[in-house]
Amino acid sequence: MMGGHHAATGAAAWVTVSATAPYALGLYPASPLGVAAGALVCAGAALLPDADHHSSTIAHALPPFSGPICRGIGKISGGHRHGTHSILGVLAFTVIAWAAGLLTVTVPELGELAVGSGLFSLILVAFAAKALKFARGGGTLAPWLLSLPLAVGITVFAPTEWYWLPAAVGIGAFVHLLGDALTTGGVPFLWPWVPKPPRWWASTPVLNRCWQPNGYLGAPILGNAGSVREWILLVPISLYAIVGIVEATATGVVGVAPGWVMEAAQRLIEGRPS
Repeated sequence: MMGGHHAATGAAAWVTVSATAPYALGLYPASPLGVAAGALVCAGAALLPDADHHSSTIAHALPPFSGPICRGIGKISGGHRHGTHSILGVLAFTVIAWAAGLLTVTVPELGELAVGSGLFSLILVAFAAKALKFARGGGTLAPWLLSLPLAVGITVFAPTEWYWLPAAVGIGAFVHLLGDALTTGGVPFLWPWVPKPPRWWASTPVLNRCWQPNGYLGAPILGNAGSVREWILLVPISLYAIVGIVEATATGVVGVAPGWVMEAAQRLIEGRPS
C-alpha cells in the first residue's frame, strides 16, 4: 500500500476508535482535540513499519536524520517487510511510545512538561505531513514546521491529555500491517517465526496467494500496491478521516482549546504548577 494511503487509514482508524460521533465507535474516547491530534499521530504511526526501507516516504520526511535511521532499522529488522511488519514490531513501536511518555520535565510556573511525548509526536506528525503531501513544495524544513506547533501543545498538555499516545501508535502500526496484507506482497505477522505452507497448499491456486510459499500471509484483494482498487478503497476512507478530524477540530477549537489557554494563563499569573 502507498505511503499516503497508509497514513489515511491510520487517521481513519483513530477517528473510528476515539470519536464519539454517530459514525464512530468511541471504543477509546478522547477529547475533541485528542481526536484531531491523535488522528495525525496515528497517521504518522501507520507509516512506522516502513522505517525498514531506505527509500520509503518516512525515510525522506525529516532530513538529514530519517534516512540513516531507516537504513539502520532495515538492517536490524532483516530488511523490508520483515521485523517491522509483524505483531512483534507493532508491540515494539507501542512500547517505545509508552517509554517516550515517561520522559517528563518539571518547569517552574509551567508544571510538568511531557518532553518525550512531544518529541515522538513531532516525528510522527512530520511523517504524516510528508505522506499526505501537506509539506509539498516547502523544502526540507516544511515537515518540521508543520509538526512543531502540535508537538509544543502536546509537550505542555500531555500530562493530562496524552495518555493515549501508546494506543494511537499501536493502532496506526497495526493498521499498516492490515493494509499491506491486502496487497500481493503479504506480511510476516508472526515474525521471526515465518512458517511455510505445505507443498499441496503452495501449489493450490488462490490458497497460495493467502499463505504464500515464503510464509507471508494476506488476502490480496487490492492487488499490487498503488492499484486502481487501492485508490477506490482509499477515497471513502480518506473522506471519512477528513470529516472526523474537521468535526473534532471545530469542536475542540471552540470548546476545549480556550479552556486550556485560560488554565495555563491562570497558572502563570498565580505562579503555581499544573
